[in-house]
Amino acid sequence: MEEKSIKTAYRRDRKKKTSKVEILTEAQKIAFAPMTFQVVSSLLDFNILQTLSEQPMTREQIMEKCNLSKYTVYTLFDAALCAGILKKDDNWIFSNTELAEAFLLDPMTVANFNFVKDVCYLGANELKQSFEQSAPVGLQKHFINSKTIYEILPKLPKQMLKSWYDFDHYYSDDCFGEVLKIMFENNLAEVFDIGGNTGKFERACLAFDKNCKVNMIDLPVNIEVAKENFEKENADFNRLKFHSLDILLKENNLPDMKSFADAPAAVLMSQFLDCFSEEQILHILNKVAERINENTRVYILEPFIDNQVFAGAAYALSHISLYFTCMANGCSKMYNEADMKSIINASNLKVSRAFYNIGKYDYTLLECVKA
Repeated sequence: MEEKSIKTAYRRDRKKKTSKVEILTEAQKIAFAPMTFQVVSSLLDFNILQTLSEQPMTREQIMEKCNLSKYTVYTLFDAALCAGILKKDDNWIFSNTELAEAFLLDPMTVANFNFVKDVCYLGANELKQSFEQSAPVGLQKHFINSKTIYEILPKLPKQMLKSWYDFDHYYSDDCFGEVLKIMFENNLAEVFDIGGNTGKFERACLAFDKNCKVNMIDLPVNIEVAKENFEKENADFNRLKFHSLDILLKENNLPDMKSFADAPAAVLMSQFLDCFSEEQILHILNKVAERINENTRVYILEPFIDNQVFAGAAYALSHISLYFTCMANGCSKMYNEADMKSIINASNLKVSRAFYNIGKYDYTLLECVKA
């Protein structure tokens, strides 16, 4: 008896792709993005990516090598294949894709991933509330009840603090060599670094010029940490001064930063102003303007979103703004150059020169003078 085939009324052609289908695929990636993130995190924590980087393996070999259950490996690998993190051959031997290798070998990806995982991930769920309250609700709800993250940095969990510092230092440190060459065109006698954090720029400046004096200006908690580190390093405190202060206070508590013929001075704010709202930036710039004269140069170093060569960099910066919203202070962001210049123009400073593509991450250095 001849077997009859059953015809369905409708069958979609898998090979036929329309723009709407592609859009919906991208939508699913966003919908499940938190789960994909955790897949990568698990693959790293279970040492799977590291193991496959050494040698392609079957799932069973990974189970034995990494001491994992069948359920764990099979479930993670299904998701990793669909996300393009892993690939397999016809014999079901798995290996890392180039995308997976980025999470192992690319310093920028590693810094960004750990920063999001350890600092931002839990707090991101409070993004809406942070916007509504203009406060870092993610920080306050999941970690420490503080107005900002900056005043309680040393109190953060150890791994969280490490990822914060690794992220913060990774980008700006690369710029210091070029920035110092520009700043020292006029053989500076004194530099004032506002927002010195752990003192990375201070170290670079002291090494760059053996005669220049360096002033670190920051919150008391950061000054204390920096002092301890400099003491351990036997730093030259004859050339290094510390100023503990909250720059947002109404009174102008900044030191005198005037420049004279025999003692030219400059002010640096490296990746500092993005830690504040537009109103706060205007307040800070006017405070600085009060403490300088027409010969003092003020340098603002920022990775402006609109000055990035690569789309991935702009994507990262725009999303870092959300960290400021839910974890840092609820009101600051990464800025575009045009927005920053608009704030500067409203202050008692003005831009005299601009330097672009500073460092390998396309920072912009704005040189300002008293208006």
